[in-house]
This record gives sequence, structure tokens and C-alpha cells, in this order.
Amino acid sequence: MKRAFVCLLALTFLAALPAVAAGVRTIQNGIDVWRTAGDGTTFVDFAKNPIPKGFFCAKSESFTGRVVLQGRALSTGTPGELGGADTIVQRLDDASFDGKGVATTRVQLRALQLESVAPLKTACGSFHARVSLGGPQPVSQMKIIRETEVGGRFEAPIQVKFRVTFVPVEGSPARRLELVRSFTLAPATNATWGAVVPKKSFSRQATVLVDTDGDQIPDTYLPRTSGNFFPGLNAAWLKAARERQGLNKMDASGSMSPTPVETCTTDTSYSYDGYGSYQCNAGPDPQCHPEAEQAQHCARPCPPCAVTISDANPGTFNP
Repeated sequence: MKRAFVCLLALTFLAALPAVAAGVRTIQNGIDVWRTAGDGTTFVDFAKNPIPKGFFCAKSESFTGRVVLQGRALSTGTPGELGGADTIVQRLDDASFDGKGVATTRVQLRALQLESVAPLKTACGSFHARVSLGGPQPVSQMKIIRETEVGGRFEAPIQVKFRVTFVPVEGSPARRLELVRSFTLAPATNATWGAVVPKKSFSRQATVLVDTDGDQIPDTYLPRTSGNFFPGLNAAWLKAARERQGLNKMDASGSMSPTPVETCTTDTSYSYDGYGSYQCNAGPDPQCHPEAEQAQHCARPCPPCAVTISDANPGTFNP
């Protein structure tokens, strides 16, 4: 019997639950999944560290311009299971809050795949620019500040070692040129977080197979869960989600539902012990991480989805 799944995103501020609910004391480790728009806010600027003369061919001049980037969906073991995401940051440790409401964890960029919005024109022809990780990544410290029982802000400077690969628009795609650069992206000014309550608990942690070196071949297993942490979740986004679903209206009993439920449009035929896909179209506003004048990365967080059996077609789920 064909099984139907409904992909639901249960994002709950615990303060909206009954008073007996406890606040968040520990942030669980996990991954944060992001998608980058090609709207000009993400770029690499070569003004201070130019591409050298003769790089593209003997007659090419030094390049000091800006390359505007957009996301390119990461390749995964099952196509599409990250909802078109192009960036993954992993929080490596569980982080417990101290008496001042501050927790710390190590963070590391684990996957990145961007490409130029338009080809780069040179005296040697035009080239697509593609950005991926340039080998093992440095580990940074992330500070999470709890401002309410169930949310707050965070500071996460991300150290990045990236590779820019230039692929000819015409001619042999095998003629690739590469540059490796490093810098640190400063924390986003609107870096807020909120608590995520899973739809159900799971007996084991699922993993997702992801391409981490930009060759379009999935090569590394990462934890699939985001833990109980969702970047970008704040009161304004929660209010908008409730309004979209009419949850600010009272029901017949005179009460309002405390939990916004987003219906995900991604295919959920692939699932691991109840874990579904990520949804990159309904997340909060982008967070922008600047690096002086040389680069900036603006990306929208992708909410995780939880898979349940559809009431319209009940059956037994066997992961």
C-alpha cells in the first residue's frame, strides 16, 4: 500500500506552551542549513587581494573587481533532501547555559557551494566562478546568549578556507583554474535563535550524505538533526507564521493554538527514522556575515521538517 507522508514543521516557543514547560537549559549539537540568494548581497571582492596578471592566460590583466554569488544546491545521497540548501554549519558540541545565560560551542563550516550570478569576462574568454570549501575547515567559537527562556541571539564568527574554481563558458570544461583564499566572516547583526520542539522523539540520530568538496559526489555523513536550535526564529517570524495559517484566531473553545505548523513542499519519500527534509522557502530573513570589504555571505536559514503519517492514507512507517 502506497504510503503518504505529510511534512510538518513544528516550531514552538516553549513560552507559548503550558506554564509547566521548562525553558531551554542546553542547546543540542547539530547542523544549521542555509540557502543563498543571488541578489547581490553575497560576493567576493578582489580589490585588496587581486587575481594576478596572467592567471587566466598570458594576456589577462590583474582582476580587482567583485564577483556576485548565488547558491548552488548541495549534492546529497538522496537528491533534494536538503531542500536546495547550499551551506551547512555544524555545531559540534552540546552547549549548556551558565548562570548568566551564556553558552558556547565549537562551530565549523562543513559544506559550501556557490556560483557566480554572471560569467566573469576576461581577455581570455568568459569563466563561471564556483566556490567550495578549500580542504578541512578551521574551528571557531560560537556564543549563544539566552534572552528569554526559549530564545535570544548568538555570535558566530566563521573562519572560511574556500576554493574558487573558474570554468570556461566555452571550450573544454576540464581547463579549470583555481584559487584558494581564507578569511573570517563576522557575526550577523540579526543573528537570533529560538527553540525547536521536534514533532516526536527518535530512537537514533539520522545522517545525511553530503558533497563537501564541490565535485558533485556526496562524500561525508553529517548529523541530520538541527537539535533544538533554529537560527533566525524570533517573535516577528513566529507571528508571521501564525498569521499565514490563521492561528491567531480563537477556536470554538476560546483558545488559540500555540504551535505554528508549516506545510513543506519538498518530497518526503526519503526519510530516516522519522526525519524528513529541510524547507528553504519559508525560513526567516537572511543573515549577513561581512568580512571587511572583501566579501559578504547572506543566507536564509532552512527550517527542518518532521515527517508524520498522513491521516488520509494511514499505514506503518518503516524507515
